[in-house]
Amino acid sequence: MGLIRSVIGAGVSSVTSTLNDQWKEYFYCEALPNNVLVAKGRKKNTKNNKGSDNIISNGSKIAVADGQCMLIVDNGKVVDACAMAGEYIYDMSTEPSLFMDDGLKAVFKNGLGRFAYGGEAAKDQRIYFFNTKEITGNKYGTVQPIPFRVVDTNVGLDIDTSVKCFGEYSFRIANPILFYTNVCGNVNDTYLTSQIESQLKSELLTALQPAFAKISEMGIRYSALPGHTTELSEILNTILTEKWKDLRGLEIVSFGVSSVKVPEEDEKMIKELQRNAAFRNPNMAAAQLVGAQSSAMQSAAANANGAAMGFMGMNMAGAAGGFDAQSLFAMGQQQAAAQKPAADSWTCTCGAVNTGKFCKECGTKKPEQAAGWTCSCGAVNQGRFCSECGAKKPAGAIQYKCDKCGWAPKDPTKPPKFCPECGDPFGDEDIVS
Repeated sequence: MGLIRSVIGAGVSSVTSTLNDQWKEYFYCEALPNNVLVAKGRKKNTKNNKGSDNIISNGSKIAVADGQCMLIVDNGKVVDACAMAGEYIYDMSTEPSLFMDDGLKAVFKNGLGRFAYGGEAAKDQRIYFFNTKEITGNKYGTVQPIPFRVVDTNVGLDIDTSVKCFGEYSFRIANPILFYTNVCGNVNDTYLTSQIESQLKSELLTALQPAFAKISEMGIRYSALPGHTTELSEILNTILTEKWKDLRGLEIVSFGVSSVKVPEEDEKMIKELQRNAAFRNPNMAAAQLVGAQSSAMQSAAANANGAAMGFMGMNMAGAAGGFDAQSLFAMGQQQAAAQKPAADSWTCTCGAVNTGKFCKECGTKKPEQAAGWTCSCGAVNQGRFCSECGAKKPAGAIQYKCDKCGWAPKDPTKPPKFCPECGDPFGDEDIVS
């Protein structure tokens, strides 16, 4: 029991000679909308006016549209399938043709029921068309909050909260044979999305809890969830593999997050902790204190009991605080100075900054420095200006040597205009120290 591609033109005669009574019936399916997952094939009689509703006559034509997968069911067993658009002729004398991609073909062959009726028609044969397009617009919403771990390594934050999220997801039938066998079975007319929608939504919301746990482990904040829907889709497919893919032949195509909400008290606490953590930087704290003092001065000037009373209260509050902006700015400068590499430090090829003769990370010896000139500030330099104070290199300290032939004048500080050996003019490129 198999299918033969319907041919047009000269090839028709060869098929007709094999099938004496071809195209007795014509099976087709209208376009399947989002709300229809499975539809029984409709039959339009052409030559066989006495055919039974649930019998496929030998030589009947079957049309398959894009986004559909057609299954032939013989006495409740799937015996052939086609997921490629086109027209096909049903031939009882051939083996199952399996016009589909290699992945689905392998799955089909594993569960294929092969029967031989000696040319006699089976008692019950049906054709079903499965909607293999992406089924979009499936809304979801968490009624109960889902636990979510908030991790912010920048401020050392690690707390547990809960989130509510809303959005839409899409899925598709990836394995029509599993869907027929374990979900819809023989249907009289259509199998609608609404018949399984509630069950899918319930299982999806259950899977969101471990999915969010994996997302939080990745360090993704709840507010950034809408930007990580691809990761969520992959995680949900992994979690739902057993119930959706292996049992029903379904898979999630996309998962969209429209909004994410956490309890107001938790959100306020998280923002407060993140803001306070920024004040660990003395400069940030000083800037905040200056702003607060400016606001306090304006309030003191407008004090109902007089500006003097207002400023008195402001000074008392400042004294009780223990720190002023000037002290905080000074602390910030000290921290910056402590973090600044020492003047005699050097950077190793491994990236470590060192002050000794050997690298503290890999043990590499400190590279030898070329001879230079010593500035009045004590810094040793190789260029024409001091790297520490910017002073110009003393004229007497500049020595020349021809960069072409290596000739050096007797007094290296007074070179001629041209090298007597090669004729190359002396310039900055000939300075050796």
